[in-house]
Amino acid sequence: MKIIILGAGRVGESVAESLVSEHNDITVVDTDIHQLVALQDRLDLRTVPGNGTHPTILEKAGAADADMLIATAAKDETNLVACQIGARLFNIPTRIARIRAPEFQEHPEVTGDGGFYVDHLICPEQTVCDYIFKLIEFPEALQVLEFAEGRASLIAVRAYAGGPLVQHPIRDLRQYHPKVDVRVVAVFRGDRAIAPDAEATIESGDEVFLLAASEHIRTALSDLRRTDKPVRRIMIAGGGNIGLRLARALGTRYEVKVIEAQQERCEYLASQLPSSTLVLSGDSTNEELLADEGVDEMDLFLALTNDDENNIMSCMLARRMGARRVIALINRKAYAELMLGSRIDIAIVPAQTTIGQLLTHVRRGDIVAVHSLRRGAAEALEAIAHGDAKSSKVVGRRIEEIELPKGATIGAVVRKRSDGSADVLIAHHDTVIESEDHVIVFLANKRSIPQVEKLFQVGVRFF
Repeated sequence: MKIIILGAGRVGESVAESLVSEHNDITVVDTDIHQLVALQDRLDLRTVPGNGTHPTILEKAGAADADMLIATAAKDETNLVACQIGARLFNIPTRIARIRAPEFQEHPEVTGDGGFYVDHLICPEQTVCDYIFKLIEFPEALQVLEFAEGRASLIAVRAYAGGPLVQHPIRDLRQYHPKVDVRVVAVFRGDRAIAPDAEATIESGDEVFLLAASEHIRTALSDLRRTDKPVRRIMIAGGGNIGLRLARALGTRYEVKVIEAQQERCEYLASQLPSSTLVLSGDSTNEELLADEGVDEMDLFLALTNDDENNIMSCMLARRMGARRVIALINRKAYAELMLGSRIDIAIVPAQTTIGQLLTHVRRGDIVAVHSLRRGAAEALEAIAHGDAKSSKVVGRRIEEIELPKGATIGAVVRKRSDGSADVLIAHHDTVIESEDHVIVFLANKRSIPQVEKLFQVGVRFF
């Protein structure tokens, strides 16, 4: 696929890195020549210096025969105008714009056809907030992902010593909860993937991915983790776009404190948040401030500033002072990897949480959801099976008959009923895929993605 990426910042760079690894033809446009040179030295792609809202620059980037434009520049206006030009002058089939202002999401008549001609809006800040909100709801989890409009959930959890399933083979999972169908779709021991077959033994410290109907996920977690206390008291370091969005979403259901360094921003936050939310002016790495505000009583400390070093230091300080759980927003992927196994419970890389939304539109076949896992090394996707036994490689076949690549696992099938409801069927060897089923696939290695895409592409005989 021929793709133009506008913007070589953190999001654009992450998108380019992911798409280049899948052998797409990528061209990156940016006004910063130094960023483009650094990107081209590291990745196999083309770069074009210049303003992506200028038709001549888009033409140099190959807009005349591009399949997709992904606009990830820093300004919303730049991304919207680039999509409009890409549609009206070059007829680029798919146009995606990254936006920050929520007002654009609330007015599709402005951004859609007849306006800026954007096919899909991506808001990284909102995606990160949604991601964090799920971690608050499931404090035992490392990652919580939803499929089939929330009917099925995939949760990553760290197995602890003494858990009912730890030091036992996966086949024993059934005996603890015979009425709850759960599938272990992946086990990672360090950086090594362990085949999740019935005889595989889960060890303390393993990262385990569980897939189940959403209403059963808490029961499944109890086999690997002690049930953590519900989160009630939250301290947020950083009142920027993400901090403000999250504090708004938390509302009055939690006891929330927000620490912001800039006094003017504090006044704005106080005007936007419920009166029960305490806004504090100060430095989140100030030990005295954290002590005075009771960081030792916090169920969750979140460092959400734009400064990676400050986020890391404030989280480590909060943990040392007694915060039960700490989460840091870290833009640099290398920093996030360094924090693995440290005193920080979860390091969130915003670009990695956003990439799944973009990949949904890049994947071949009818793919309705994509989630990037383990810092982009693994992936989970939701594909719709079409056709019949003659035109499809999956329809009408049992799971055991489908030629999945190594490291790929079909975890569940969501089958809609005529009344609009749906059943979540955890996949077993004899489960038969039907046309229009939503099939949830886990891939331990992204290199097998092309093979999985081909499985869900309908043959010519279907048309």
